[in-house]
Amino acid sequence: MLEELRIRDLGVITDATLPLGPGLSVVTGETGAGKTMVVTAVGLLLGARSDAGAVRSGAKSASAEAVVQLRSGHFALERARDAGAEIEEFDGGAELLLSRRLGADGRSRAFLGGRAAPVGVLAEIGESLVVVHGQTDQIRLKGAAAQREALDKFAGEGLASMLGGFQDLYSSWKSSQAELDTLRSAERERLREAESLEAALAEIDAVDPQPGEDEALKAEAVKLANVEELRIAATTAHQALIAEDFGEAGDATSLVDAAKRTLEHVAEHDEELGSAAARLAEVGFLLNDIATELASYQAGLDSEGPERLAEIEERRASLAKLVRKYAPSIDEVLEWAENSRARFDELQGDSTRIENLEAEVARAGTELKKQAAAISKVRAKAAKDLSARVSAELKALAMADATLVITIDAATQLGPHGADEISFLLQPHSGAPARPLGKGASGGELSRVMLAIEVVLAAVDPVPTFVFDEVDAGVGGRAAVEIGRRLAMLARHVQVLVVTHLPQVAAFADQHIRVTKTSVRGADGSTTKGFTSSDVQLLDEAERVRELARMLAGQEDSETAQAHAQELLDDAKLLPQQA
Repeated sequence: MLEELRIRDLGVITDATLPLGPGLSVVTGETGAGKTMVVTAVGLLLGARSDAGAVRSGAKSASAEAVVQLRSGHFALERARDAGAEIEEFDGGAELLLSRRLGADGRSRAFLGGRAAPVGVLAEIGESLVVVHGQTDQIRLKGAAAQREALDKFAGEGLASMLGGFQDLYSSWKSSQAELDTLRSAERERLREAESLEAALAEIDAVDPQPGEDEALKAEAVKLANVEELRIAATTAHQALIAEDFGEAGDATSLVDAAKRTLEHVAEHDEELGSAAARLAEVGFLLNDIATELASYQAGLDSEGPERLAEIEERRASLAKLVRKYAPSIDEVLEWAENSRARFDELQGDSTRIENLEAEVARAGTELKKQAAAISKVRAKAAKDLSARVSAELKALAMADATLVITIDAATQLGPHGADEISFLLQPHSGAPARPLGKGASGGELSRVMLAIEVVLAAVDPVPTFVFDEVDAGVGGRAAVEIGRRLAMLARHVQVLVVTHLPQVAAFADQHIRVTKTSVRGADGSTTKGFTSSDVQLLDEAERVRELARMLAGQEDSETAQAHAQELLDDAKLLPQQA
């Protein structure tokens, strides 16, 4: 709810503060006094395009500020916090300050909670706070999405529950469809990939490489390539350890054994020499073991001939081919093969997945069509009821032959909200074509149409504040009374601010605000060097009577006019507030 609206140097208004409250507030005043600047100020706070021509003549800038009271958790508060706004909180709610400054040079700045903010953020927040209906303003239900949403809310909880289940299924269906489309579009590529992997795995399996085999074969090949040199070295070393010719030069084992026996003869006389003899015994055993190994090594060399070397080189060539094609080493080739085998199995499973998805998408699609048909049926019933109720309101608003036509056509494809294309159309009179809202109707007529719709929707689709300008254009008498009564009905659910020139409408107000124009001539007595300004005043009961008398007869001091004005106020209190 708007608690307060302050306007400075906007149009003819120098500095004015409008204290607003719940219910119906009306703004009245002489033609040209600046009533429209109230709507202009609200528009600026909602992110409307700025116009330097709206800055009061001689002023450097104009500004509009509003204090908005909101319940805790409201979207506007959360969005304002995201934008860095400072918010004053109290039990159960919070206050948010909206501000817009417009320079005479055309530049504009927006502020949210005392912090600078993009005008777009102000507009985004404003959409959830205030709806303006006037000759130059966008209407709330102009878009197809807004019209569908309004109809669905009017239909009630039953449809909301149906839509919730439908949207869950629709989301799942779209996800499955997207996955299926992806699999189908890549099917040829997957087939080519599977064939390539199958051939590669078959080649690797045919060779059957073993972990570390390439390095082991390399070492064996080097050994066989140098077999003669190795044999000579092994034989020489063996002879040095155990000589077979028993020559004069003793071999290593004989010399160690002789040394050991010599020390053993005197070991009983000295423990240190006994210890040395023991260690020489160990050396003797070790030399014998090495000699045995060398003998075995020589025998092995004799059995590994050129045939084995050729076999090894052939195997190494097969392994090298795999390494060139798939990975830098045999171990990495084996790792690549393991990963590729898993990928091959995955590709093989895609065909089954496609079949399952096709069945799943078909089942969900059938169920969605069934649910969409049920949703359409509920909407059709709600549309008929909404159309009848709004049309009845229009008859009381001096549009006796006008009808709100709500069409529900089948959409070309399912959407998240069903399979309906919903349009709100206005048929001005019987036999005339129904046209979209906002086309073919004057500003005053359109405001009355929107008033009728808002009155019917107020209980199910409320916006905190509504502003109406020109809602009573071109009407009078009984129709004017009905407009005032319906504005008061709407104000039971939301805050309503109305700019009006009809006393029948103003009589229903909870707060009556008057805009008064003052013209000051220049020092030479001319109007060219003077200026005009306006003041804004919240009227008490006696002042309301005088203002209504002025609006009725142009004579606020006339006792007859005041009596008529008092009668209007009394009748407004007594008139039933239900349609």
